[in-house]
Amino acid sequence: MKPVTKKVIWLFAIGQLGWSLMSAILTNFIEQFYQPDMKSVGEGMLYFVPQGRVIFGVFTVIGGVYALGRVFDAITDPWIGNLSDKSTNPNGRRIPFMKRAALPLALITIMVYICPKGGSPVAEKLGSNGIINGIWVLVMMLLFYLFMTIYCTPYNALIAELSHDEKTLADISTAISFTFIFGSALGYMAPTIWSSITPMVGSRVWAMRIVFIGMALIALVCCLIPTFTIKETDYVKVVPAEGSAFSSLGKCFSNKNFRVFVGSDICYWVGITMFQTGLLHYVTVLMNLEESFSTILYIGMTLLSVLCYVPVNKLMQKFPKKKMVTFAFLGMCLVFLITGLSGFFGVPGIVSGILVVLVAAFPMATLGIIPQTIVADIAKSDAITTGENHDGMFFAARTFSMKLGQSLAILMFTSLGTIGLATGFGYRIAVFCAVGFCFLGALILHFYNESKVQDILKEGFEE
Repeated sequence: MKPVTKKVIWLFAIGQLGWSLMSAILTNFIEQFYQPDMKSVGEGMLYFVPQGRVIFGVFTVIGGVYALGRVFDAITDPWIGNLSDKSTNPNGRRIPFMKRAALPLALITIMVYICPKGGSPVAEKLGSNGIINGIWVLVMMLLFYLFMTIYCTPYNALIAELSHDEKTLADISTAISFTFIFGSALGYMAPTIWSSITPMVGSRVWAMRIVFIGMALIALVCCLIPTFTIKETDYVKVVPAEGSAFSSLGKCFSNKNFRVFVGSDICYWVGITMFQTGLLHYVTVLMNLEESFSTILYIGMTLLSVLCYVPVNKLMQKFPKKKMVTFAFLGMCLVFLITGLSGFFGVPGIVSGILVVLVAAFPMATLGIIPQTIVADIAKSDAITTGENHDGMFFAARTFSMKLGQSLAILMFTSLGTIGLATGFGYRIAVFCAVGFCFLGALILHFYNESKVQDILKEGFEE
C-alpha cells in the first residue's frame, strides 16, 4: 500500500466540504424557507406549505417532513454501509459509491426548494397548493437523504481505512473538520448573499433559490474531486465483509463502548441541531440584530474555531479524548445558555453575539475533530478483537445516531418555535432544551471505557 500523503489527505477532505455545504443548505434554511417568521413574511417571504401545529395538533408540516426524512435516512445507513462493506468493485469499496451519488445529490438539493405550486403571503389562502407542495418537499427530502447516505457512509468509512496510525488519523480528522466547518460557514453566508441580491432579483424567494443553486454547484465540484483524484486501491487493502446489514449492525451495537458513544452522540446532535436550526431566529428575535448578523456570527465562530485546530490536534495526543469531548460538551452548554438569555439583564444583543463567538470556538473545534477519531478507534479495536472489519457499518451506525438526534431536534424546534411567536418565547425554550441534551451527552460519555479501547489498539499495532 502507498503511504497516505498530506496531498491525499486534503484531496479527500475537500469531499467533506462539498457534502457539508449541501447539508448546510438544507438543514440550516429549510425551516426558514418553509416556516418563515412574521418578520420574513413582511420582507417578501411566502408560505408554501400549511403552517402551525397541524399534524396531530403537535407537529408542523416541515417538522414532520424533516423528521420523516431523517428517519428514512437513518434506516438506509446500515443498508448502504453493508453494501459498501461487501462491495467487490475492482476500483474499491467506497469511491465508486461516492462518484455515483454526487450529481443526484446536488440536483435534489436544489429541487427541495423549487416547489411545483406557487406560494402565498397568507397561509390560509394556500388551499390544495400547500398539500401538493408538502408532498413535493417530502419526496425530495427522502431522495436527498438517500443520496447523501450513498455518498457519506462510504466516505466516512475511508477515514478509518486510510488511517494506518494515530498520527494519520489525527491529521485526517483535523483536515475534514476544517473542510466541514468551512463548508458550513460557506452555507451560513447565504442570508447575507440573498439579502444583497433581493433588490436586483425582485423576489426574496428567488434570491434564496439562486443562492442555493450556486452553492449546490460548488458543492458538487468538491464532492467529485476525491472521486477523480484518489485511487482507493492504492491506499486501502480491499477485503469485502460478509453478512447481512442487520447482522453487521448487530455486531457493531454488541460493542458496549460503541453503545455508550452512540447514546452520548445522539444527545449532542439534538442540542447542536436545535442551535443551528434556530440560529437565524436567535439572532433576529432574541438578540434583536439584523438577519445578516447570523452570517457574521457563524463565520466568526468558524475562524476562531479553525485557529483552535492545531492546539486540539496536539492536545488529543496528550490528553484522553473522552475528557476533551466532555469539556467541549460543557462549553457548548455555556454557549446555548448565553444564547437563551440574550435580551435579558439589559445586555445588548451584539454583546451576546460576541460572547457566543468567543466561547464556542474551542468546543466546536474539539467536537469537529475528536468524535470521528473515537469511532475509528472503536472500529479498529473491534476488528482486532473479532477479526472482522466492519468500518463502513460502524460509521453508518454513527451517522444513524446523528440523524436520529437531528430528527428529534427538528421536531422539537419547529413545534416549540410556534409558541409565543411575537416574543420569541418558544425559541428560548428550544435553546434551553439544547443545554439539557448537551449536558446529558456529557454524563453518558462518562461510561465510555477509553483505556480499554486504547490498550487493544496498542496490542494490535505491536502485532
